Amino acid sequence: MKKLTSFVCDWITYQKECFPSIDGVLILDDIIGFIGETEFEEFVLPYFKIIFECTGAKVRFLHNDADGLITAANLGKMSVNVFNFSFNHSMSRIRELAGPDVVLVGNIPPRDVLASGTPEQVDRAVKNSMSEIKSHERIIWSAGGGMPQGVNDANIHAFINAVKNYS
Repeated sequence: MKKLTSFVCDWITYQKECFPSIDGVLILDDIIGFIGETEFEEFVLPYFKIIFECTGAKVRFLHNDADGLITAANLGKMSVNVFNFSFNHSMSRIRELAGPDVVLVGNIPPRDVLASGTPEQVDRAVKNSMSEIKSHERIIWSAGGGMPQGVNDANIHAFINAVKNYS
């Protein structure tokens, strides 16, 4: 883990040297969502903290759309301040675990609603997600896990309009 962490830090530090205007780090890791709390504390926390802090970047973005409850509860300890999580977790639960300072990215089902649903289903999903929490601050409304292929224009427009209407 030390060798891998050192390599990742060297790589993102080199990127920062090549592009000094970069002020963010994005790490995508779903594997961390498949381990228990004891393993997470040993194999994830200390190393991710080093990775997220090694360049001094202001934006420290973690994508983990597997089971992310343990991850969400430990974002602060890892120095993560932006979190893209699975649509299988409610916005309210992730906000509760992540705390008020982390920017959340999500949380509409990407494949079954955004890509395969109707504009009405997209609207309903956005409304449901937004209604789970009182404050919509520090949220980037998106698909939980990322934008899937094949989303039609009508669903994208429905998503944008729903965010505007329910914000």
